[in-house]
Amino acid sequence: MAYPACPKGYKAAYAMLIAGPDYPSITGMITFADTPAGTMVCADVRGLPEYRPAEDGKSPVGPFGFHIHEGGHCDIGDPEKPFESCGGHWNPTNQPHGNHAGDFPVLVASNGRAWMCFMTDRFTVDEITGRSVIIHENPDDYRTQPSGDSGRRIACGSIRLMDLRRDPNSAC
Repeated sequence: MAYPACPKGYKAAYAMLIAGPDYPSITGMITFADTPAGTMVCADVRGLPEYRPAEDGKSPVGPFGFHIHEGGHCDIGDPEKPFESCGGHWNPTNQPHGNHAGDFPVLVASNGRAWMCFMTDRFTVDEITGRSVIIHENPDDYRTQPSGDSGRRIACGSIRLMDLRRDPNSAC
């Protein structure tokens, strides 16, 4: 992905995705860039499973819930409950679900690829560095407490600060 240069004094971060055991072909990167208008978040994800609507008592697959989680170490751990080490949704102001600082729009894939960018004023790069981004198998309903009933964790990325001195055009 190509991005415009970061404004002087602003920061950027990234999260390289690690696939969980259910969908091992998932790859991608999420970037975060401070801008004068807020934080720009961009996601480029490949290898997502094909959409399957809920039927016969089975949960849907996709669109995919997408959030910042408390912990920052993407350890698969138990394959039945991958990435549990990342904890719950990042919610620094104790808001009911749907209003967590780390709640994002769902990812919608076409032929396994999802790409989107959005702006938020809910956090800065400094506030999320060291946390993680999780992609879930099911869509977020933005209502169910405490975390939107998004299902299994299928990919994870640890959020790391970018060194803009080395590549000033890499994230913004």
